[in-house]
Amino acid sequence: MAEDNTLVDIYIMGRHYRVPEGLTILTALEYCGYRMVRGCGCRAGFCGACATVYNFKNNPQLRFDLACQKAVEPDMFLVQIPFFPAVRAIYNLAETEATGEQVLALYPDLVKCFGCNTCTKTCPQELEVMWFMSDTLRGDIKEVANKSFDCIMCGLCAARCPQGLVPYNIALLCRRLYGHYLAPVSKHLDERIAGIESGEFDDELKKLKKMDEDELHSKYEERDIEPAY
Repeated sequence: MAEDNTLVDIYIMGRHYRVPEGLTILTALEYCGYRMVRGCGCRAGFCGACATVYNFKNNPQLRFDLACQKAVEPDMFLVQIPFFPAVRAIYNLAETEATGEQVLALYPDLVKCFGCNTCTKTCPQELEVMWFMSDTLRGDIKEVANKSFDCIMCGLCAARCPQGLVPYNIALLCRRLYGHYLAPVSKHLDERIAGIESGEFDDELKKLKKMDEDELHSKYEERDIEPAY
C-alpha cells in the first residue's frame, strides 16, 4: 500500500468506492466490506479461484486476471465470475487410452473450435491455449501436457469460449493421460514408493509425529535439499 495513502476510484458491481492505491483486487474487495466466501483461495496465484473480469470507465474492452495478483487501477470496473456449469467428462483413467481419438470421444465438441484465439487472450497465465487445443485435435497429447503445464484451472478460457468448449478440462485429461501412460518412468520415484510400501520410513514417521511444533520447524530448516540454481 502506498505510504501517502493515495486513494483511487473503483467500481464493484457498479457501485463506487475509493480504496488505497496498491491493493490487489482481492484485498480491495475486502477493504470495501465484501466478505469473500467464494472467489478466493490460495491468494498466491496458484489455485485459480479468484478469476475476475474488469474494464475501465469509458473503455468497454473486457480484461481478465486473478484478483489476488492484479493491483487496482483508477476507474476500474470489477465483476467476479460466479460459478457456472462447464462440461467435464467422466472417465476411469485406467480404462482410458492415451490417444487423440479417445480425447475426442470424451470431448466431441472439440471439433467446433474455429481458432478465434479468445481462450489465449483470456488466460491470466498467458498460456497459448488455442495452440494446445490444436495439438489436441492432432492427437499430440504430450505437447498438450507440456503447453498446459502451468494451467491453474481458473476456467476463464471456458467462460469466454464462443463455442462453449472447456480447454482447461481437456488439457487436464491430456496431462493425466500423459502422466499415466506416456511420461518416462522415474526410477528413483519407483524406488521411493517401494521403500514406503515396505515400511522403510515407518520408524522415522513415528518420531516426527511425537515432535512438538518447534522441533518440527527446526527439522524442516535443517533438511538437505538441492539448491535452486
